[in-house]
Amino acid sequence: MPELQRLRPDHAPALLAFERENRDYFAASISDRGDAYFAEFDARHAALLAEQATGACHFHLIVDGNGEVLGRVNLIDVKDGDAELGYRIARGAAGKGLATAAVRDVCALAATVYGLTSLRAVTTLDNLGSRTVLERTGFVTTGEREVAGHPGIGYVRDLVH
Repeated sequence: MPELQRLRPDHAPALLAFERENRDYFAASISDRGDAYFAEFDARHAALLAEQATGACHFHLIVDGNGEVLGRVNLIDVKDGDAELGYRIARGAAGKGLATAAVRDVCALAATVYGLTSLRAVTTLDNLGSRTVLERTGFVTTGEREVAGHPGIGYVRDLVH
């Protein structure tokens, strides 16, 4: 059974494999991370852990029983009880309810452990899977906006009520 885990130093090899294996899949719907991301992965991973230690963000991985990363769910730009939610799921794990379960779990952590009161998210209009995940997990639309040069939509979720 997949498990949501807070990002740790020992996740680096499995996370890098996840990003490499799914690079083309992710680039089809969001901006590609670029070659520098992979070339400088170890330094980037250390920087994320340092940033997480400050409380400015909370990074999570969805890990299967063999240690393989199936997805990521992140809370970034934490400020004044609010954060932005972002997530990506491996091609082979998509469409199985994994994202919905992980987003629900992170929303619960956000409210109970991290003390947040609301979350924001954005996705492109044509990303029906992501829109479905957000709507199934209690996010409501806030209006259309541009996402990386594409038509998109914003969402918000109140964690207090």
